[in-house]
Amino acid sequence: MDFYLGLLQVIGVHTLLGLSAWCVLHTGQVSLAQGGFFAIGAYGAGMLTAMAGWSIFAALPVAALLAAAVAVAVGFPALRVKGLMLVVATTAFAEIVRLVFFNFSWRIETPSGPVGPDGGLGFGGIRFFQTNGWSAWQVLALIWALVGLVMLALWWLDRSRIGTLWRAVGEDEVAAQGAGIDLTAAKVSAFGIGGAIAGLAGGLFSHTTTHIEHGNFTILLATFAIAYPILGGLKSLAGTLVAVVFIQGVMVEGLRFLGDWRSLLFGALIVVVMLVRPGGLLGAPLWKPAHARRGPAPRPAKPIDAEARHA
Repeated sequence: MDFYLGLLQVIGVHTLLGLSAWCVLHTGQVSLAQGGFFAIGAYGAGMLTAMAGWSIFAALPVAALLAAAVAVAVGFPALRVKGLMLVVATTAFAEIVRLVFFNFSWRIETPSGPVGPDGGLGFGGIRFFQTNGWSAWQVLALIWALVGLVMLALWWLDRSRIGTLWRAVGEDEVAAQGAGIDLTAAKVSAFGIGGAIAGLAGGLFSHTTTHIEHGNFTILLATFAIAYPILGGLKSLAGTLVAVVFIQGVMVEGLRFLGDWRSLLFGALIVVVMLVRPGGLLGAPLWKPAHARRGPAPRPAKPIDAEARHA
């Protein structure tokens, strides 16, 4: 039972990570910076609870705001470039964040011993849940309550003016700019909101694993982040959740006996979905009736009477 509870916790955290990338992809931008924001949230929330003695309910919002602030600061210069250059720029940012935490060392003495980030050795002792007697069920309830709140907020946001602006920019930047839409504001807002969600996910991750290190935040994590909404479909928030369940629950855990071959299957899955369903798994109805695919039947031609034929 503990294994399944832990797996559900992982799925919840990765769903938040995928939703953070969903915001940025909605504006037509491909960013690999989500792993960096995830790391900032993980270290920030962990330091607040383990070193400063904060409650998890205060540490998570602060970590999310910190990640959002960094995302906005990065967004302004990074979003001046497009396409491949944006991917390169955001990848470089994520690697810079990872290497900063690899070299970051700050430990303080506590009644239970020294605690805090210790460079390449990682950051252990993030035991807020264990110290305060939280059960695995309570941790799981907290994670999925936050997933539900974030999905509800994004559902509302997608139907608000902000969501309309995001979609307009994602469909056609030139047309959106011609309509008077501020491209920078739309993109940076998506970057900031996505960064906040990634920071929230990172804070939950550090408290469920109790030990984090720079190796947890490699480029593979950012690849997973953008793969979830792409595979699930940007037109449906539920698609991200379905993709996370399939990848983490089936491919990563269910096919563990395949070892490194899972990476090959993961790449093949993305290629197949992009070829068969470019809109994602839930981007369009999975099946249409035959008459819907053929389109409406042609209207019969009006008969020509004899007088009109001889006229």
